[in-house]
Amino acid sequence: MKRPAISLLLLCVGLTDVALAETVSVEMTAKELPLQIDNAGTTHAMWTFGGTIPGPLIRVKQGDVVDFTLHNAESNHQSHSMDFHAAQVDVLDEFAPIKPGKTKKFKFKAKVPGVFIYHCGSEAMSEHISRGMYGVIIVDPREGYSAQFPKPDREYVIVQGDLFEEGTKPKDITMGRGWEGSLINGKLFHYDPVHDSNASIALESEPGERVRLYFVNASINESAAFHPIAGIWERVWDNGNPKNVRYDMQTVDVPPAHGMVFDIVSPADRATNNAIVDHRMKHALNGAITVLMNYKGADPDKGRNGNLILR
Repeated sequence: MKRPAISLLLLCVGLTDVALAETVSVEMTAKELPLQIDNAGTTHAMWTFGGTIPGPLIRVKQGDVVDFTLHNAESNHQSHSMDFHAAQVDVLDEFAPIKPGKTKKFKFKAKVPGVFIYHCGSEAMSEHISRGMYGVIIVDPREGYSAQFPKPDREYVIVQGDLFEEGTKPKDITMGRGWEGSLINGKLFHYDPVHDSNASIALESEPGERVRLYFVNASINESAAFHPIAGIWERVWDNGNPKNVRYDMQTVDVPPAHGMVFDIVSPADRATNNAIVDHRMKHALNGAITVLMNYKGADPDKGRNGNLILR
């Protein structure tokens, strides 16, 4: 029997749920609009996939075919495109830009497991990415979980991007001039109530749970030194591929436009907290700190049931 296609609404789920998928239909609209870039409500003019930063999470199984449609809203002023790092296609064909009011369709087979960035590739690419045109596609391994790639208790997606001053010209963005801070899932200090009194969300888990972070660095120029303060990465999978495993890591460098999967297991006998940071202090102290609270009675829905990107 042929497995049915599933919609984008069903993608943010666990391995057993996506196992039925064969052709996954994904549809997005490029939207240029003002968005909040901090917990105090400050807005900037941003460019997005679907009106959020990061864009919608896509989750498929290795071997699935992604049937993708991109709409460039007629009200936009810029041409936009889609570059999936999980795809092996033609940059001049599938990834070509489209003008406002136009639509682009293409398909690709997700052959390699891992966590990948997707982003706009239109000129100037540095401006399109830094304004928020990026997201995550998770390609779960065909064989599922294993001793080398154990099932987590909770999963979160963390995307780090740049924030530039309003009005910064594309050439200056490319050279890093006008940089203001690091966005975590679209906001400065998004999940950090310790350093930002306006922050109302934090990551949560029960003591002793295995928490899996799908981390993507959407910064245009600089790597992220990913570190869990008061913890150690129990396992790290480079590119999110189960074959690329490392154990007991303190800090791992993640290049721009790259993704990795990080597992952390908190002590089971007490409540603890971790600060997940980019240990480049320029980034951490300008937005790239995320608090993980490990305590009895943690919100049972956070990091579960498709709730991987907290908004």
